[in-house]
Amino acid sequence: MIRPQFFYDTLAKYGITFYAGVPDSLLKNLCAYITDHADDRHNIIAANEGGAMGLAAGHYLATGEIPVVYMQNSGEGNIINPLASLTDKDVYNIPVLLIIGWRGRPGVHDEPQHVKQGKVTLALLDTMGVPYTVLSKDETKTAMQISQAVERMTTTKEAYALVIEKDTFDGYTLQNVVDNDLSLAREEAIHTVAAALGKKDVIVSTTGMISRELFEYRVSKSEGHERDFLTVGSMGHASQIALGIALEKTDRRVWCFDGDGASIMHMGSMAIVASKRATNYIHVVFNNGAHDSVGGQPTVGLGIDLPSIAKAMGYTAVHDVSTAEELNTALAEINNQSGPVLLQIRVKKGNRKDLGRPTTTPIQNKEALMAFLNSI
Repeated sequence: MIRPQFFYDTLAKYGITFYAGVPDSLLKNLCAYITDHADDRHNIIAANEGGAMGLAAGHYLATGEIPVVYMQNSGEGNIINPLASLTDKDVYNIPVLLIIGWRGRPGVHDEPQHVKQGKVTLALLDTMGVPYTVLSKDETKTAMQISQAVERMTTTKEAYALVIEKDTFDGYTLQNVVDNDLSLAREEAIHTVAAALGKKDVIVSTTGMISRELFEYRVSKSEGHERDFLTVGSMGHASQIALGIALEKTDRRVWCFDGDGASIMHMGSMAIVASKRATNYIHVVFNNGAHDSVGGQPTVGLGIDLPSIAKAMGYTAVHDVSTAEELNTALAEINNQSGPVLLQIRVKKGNRKDLGRPTTTPIQNKEALMAFLNSI
């Protein structure tokens, strides 16, 4: 395995010291090391991977130094536009070192949302004309691969990708941990909100821990899952899925269970929610200021005022709570309010270590929800 320090120091020898991206579980040990050893101007956890490409381009323009953009392979879609229309040799010809976690690699068991992305990870790089190598787990070979990548980027001024398999990086525990002082657990808050829903209401929950905790809530109550759409992939798009349902099923309240990282990733979607004036739409953001599913890397969620942003965009009502008592009061008020409504629930970081995963397939989930939406 590769020590994160070895990898970081090897890049530094070539003057590569700027990092931007979105954390990934396969990269969490490396991301933790970078967080502890790079200052906040040289490691930026971006809103999304496309934004990280913009940051990287800006760094290169200012310094002439090769930047790094890190991501899960699901983020390849977000970088295709800047790869083709910004950094490509036919446009500005800007070198960027891409570090891509290879979830769903063929032959390696993974969650269903990663299967297709795993199959096309390398093909997408081929299509975009981005040379790549799968990073070795031997440090001597890794050093040679990095040297070859730097030489190519220096010569051609083009992007280059290092593709990272599972268990490539050795363990490293984040030291620079930013804990909030909040007491309400996200899982408790999910239980409270889900229990308050009407019989016809449906939930669209975002990727990661929120969908897993909602699934287990239903199991604990011996309930079915037909009222919940678990958005196991497509990070940042749950709010628009929920809006699409709300606009067609005006007799039902549609609740979007969102996370701070996911809502920030495509925050412009909130403007679309507000503009459509869906009176049956409730947007719940469980905000712990962290990408909990991929190592607890920080977001800016607790440093910005999401309720004020939503209000300025045109949400009809907003709520901001951090205790069980405040949450129950807000839910009672929401029952008498027309949407779109934003409910921000500020919660502490972390989750149960024995938290399971959905046992139904995405297609089973889809079909059950569609049947429910066309029933009562």
